[in-house]
Amino acid sequence: MRVACYSAAGAASEVLRIAEKPVPIPLQNEVLVRVYASGVNPSDVKTRRSGAAYPEVIPHSDGAGIIEAVGDGVDPQRIGERVWLWNAAWKRAHGTAAEYVALPARQAVELPENTSFEEGACLGIPVLTAYRAVHFAGSVQGLTLLVAGGAGAVGHYACQMAAAAGATVLATVSSDIKAREAVRAGAAHIVNYRHESIADRVHEIVGPQGVDRVLEVDLAANAAGYTSYVRHDGAVIVYGSGTWTTHLPLRDWLVHGLSLSLFIVYELPDEIRERAIADVTEWLQEGRLMHRIAARYSLADIAQAHEAVEGGRLIGNVVVIP
Repeated sequence: MRVACYSAAGAASEVLRIAEKPVPIPLQNEVLVRVYASGVNPSDVKTRRSGAAYPEVIPHSDGAGIIEAVGDGVDPQRIGERVWLWNAAWKRAHGTAAEYVALPARQAVELPENTSFEEGACLGIPVLTAYRAVHFAGSVQGLTLLVAGGAGAVGHYACQMAAAAGATVLATVSSDIKAREAVRAGAAHIVNYRHESIADRVHEIVGPQGVDRVLEVDLAANAAGYTSYVRHDGAVIVYGSGTWTTHLPLRDWLVHGLSLSLFIVYELPDEIRERAIADVTEWLQEGRLMHRIAARYSLADIAQAHEAVEGGRLIGNVVVIP
């Protein structure tokens, strides 16, 4: 089978290469999936830039395809099942940037017929992150939520989920095109941080008390502003940061009573992930989730796919077709 892989940190065009490997054999409680689409996430890019945790890495945690074989302990009836995948490359050397991947059966979730493989490859990290962020601090019914990066891969799903759960959604964006996407996804109000103060716009929309919660994609970039637009005793749910070392205004947060919660989608508690998967499956079956695929690349062009994600100019998910 053909795979994309790397063995050292570096620029995508310098370290990613195409190779031939044996098709993996599913071990006990594993399934073998023929991958029809592989999702590229910012974390895949960051991991490649930081270096290989194994002698050789096949990247990407997300993907979708068809189960072609099963290991001992897995119902043979699953052969032929359409599935989407999660955590394929988390603490593993073999992700979805390949024609085949073998992984634990529970990490292959049935994909409804009304959802394409390319859409299925967008689900793992973005959808599960959005679900956890929206529901992390309890019900959002009747609350005001500020979704940072409302047109991003996670933000786009978060706007949909928060609005469906009864929240009034404000979304930050950096362009008119992104504003339209966020509104389409369920944002009731837009804050264009390129042209207006987040605090001023939030006060204009919800009043001087500020929003109830923020769903944050970049803690380092936005930490200094929370007390100006989040209500006293409000909450910030963090799932990402542009840098891992930054100054935090802790005194201001203490006085404000700000609640800060952080999580990483790869390490969700089992009960949370199972609930998220059940709800996502229901929404997919009912056609209630909108997806936006910004670009498609062949496996041979995987370096360009990584560069597209790094560039940050595309609106939506990037997928690779093995």
